[in-house]
Amino acid sequence: MTLAPPGPAPRTLPPRRTAPARRTLSPVWPVVAVIALLGLPSAGGGAGPADALSALVVGFCAVRLLRARRRPLSRTAAAVLALPVVGLAVAAAGASSAGAGLTGLGRYLQIFVLVPAAVALLIRDRADFRLLAWAFVALAGWEGAVGVHQYVTGTGASYQGQLIRAVGTFGAQDVMGMATVVSLGLVCATGLALGDAPARQRALATGCALALALPLALSFSRGAWIATAVTCALQLALAGPRRALKVGAALLAAGVVLVGGLGVGSAMLQERISSIGQVTDAPDQSVTDRYAMWAAATAMWREHPVTGVGLKGFPEHRDAHASLALSSGSDTESAGEAFRRQPLLSPHNMYLLILSEQGLLGLLALAGSWLALLTCAVAGLARGRRDGRSPDCALIAIGLLTWQLTDFCYADIGGPATVLTAVCLGLAAWWALLGAPRAAGGGR
Repeated sequence: MTLAPPGPAPRTLPPRRTAPARRTLSPVWPVVAVIALLGLPSAGGGAGPADALSALVVGFCAVRLLRARRRPLSRTAAAVLALPVVGLAVAAAGASSAGAGLTGLGRYLQIFVLVPAAVALLIRDRADFRLLAWAFVALAGWEGAVGVHQYVTGTGASYQGQLIRAVGTFGAQDVMGMATVVSLGLVCATGLALGDAPARQRALATGCALALALPLALSFSRGAWIATAVTCALQLALAGPRRALKVGAALLAAGVVLVGGLGVGSAMLQERISSIGQVTDAPDQSVTDRYAMWAAATAMWREHPVTGVGLKGFPEHRDAHASLALSSGSDTESAGEAFRRQPLLSPHNMYLLILSEQGLLGLLALAGSWLALLTCAVAGLARGRRDGRSPDCALIAIGLLTWQLTDFCYADIGGPATVLTAVCLGLAAWWALLGAPRAAGGGR
């Protein structure tokens, strides 16, 4: 039996190379546009272009959900985000007029329900989250640069008879606008610097955080100082003791250089800082007015403990409950703007504003939603720490929530910068309710 000669070996084809998946344009770019619009000069103390665009962002998110045809939120996430609706609906029904109730209901739903939910649903992963965080830092850098220029050239808002208060593009009618923007940018930069972002991003974020300390100081906003100090201290503690000591030493050195290089401003800063501890000994008129409005809000709540006086009801009931120590308004003046008296239409304390207008029902609903977000965010960080990581998204989310909850002790919603509160809550909601399980499991 003869064997046939073996034929040529069969050719093996090389494995086909699969094209790398192309990353589509991020759906959070409309949210970035909302943040960017806040850098434009403000036309007044009310809602601005960013608020109008935020409504379009909600519609854009709704269209995406309808096209996807899937349930976007778990029952727990939906309950946490929708919890404030209960108190808001009751308070709107108890408003003095239907117009006031609908206006107040729309504003509260925008800031605390709709925009936060839209932002959380538009974020796909940690890369999108970081994009929004860097947008906060960029806006803070722009506003801070404008504020420092105002201080140097004497073209800011009036402070102790001099036009040196840094207010950015928000003007004297919204002196807290720049302080809020710079504080939130500093919180985001601190979270990026302390987290697990790439080394180059961490170095850049550290430089941004140190640079933003100057315009924050020149805002002369005691409430923003306190909220930022509390938040950054918490972020440092959560990042670990060794890193906290290093960053704390760097911040201390930067503070010494900052105060020592301000010249005349250092005396004003020291006086402003010392006034924080003198609010009960010799308070200035602004502190006296704030105490009077706090007392008025508490008196309104005592009369209507469950549901409050209704949305938009504080200005109407203020004079009937305020003491004679309350002045007629606050003085505002800046370069290019004449002297003006602004009426005091809110207690400058978000918790007391809710308590007076929505009662215990509204306060428990809103504050319960915020505390649930904070608890879930901390739990997500704990899961990441068990894996040996310190996710920057967790530090930023916890930081933004902490800053807002602390600042609400000295301020409430109002002005163009209020839309940033909604974006902050959306970032926190994504990490707490949607992103933490994926990130803890090794997601991007």
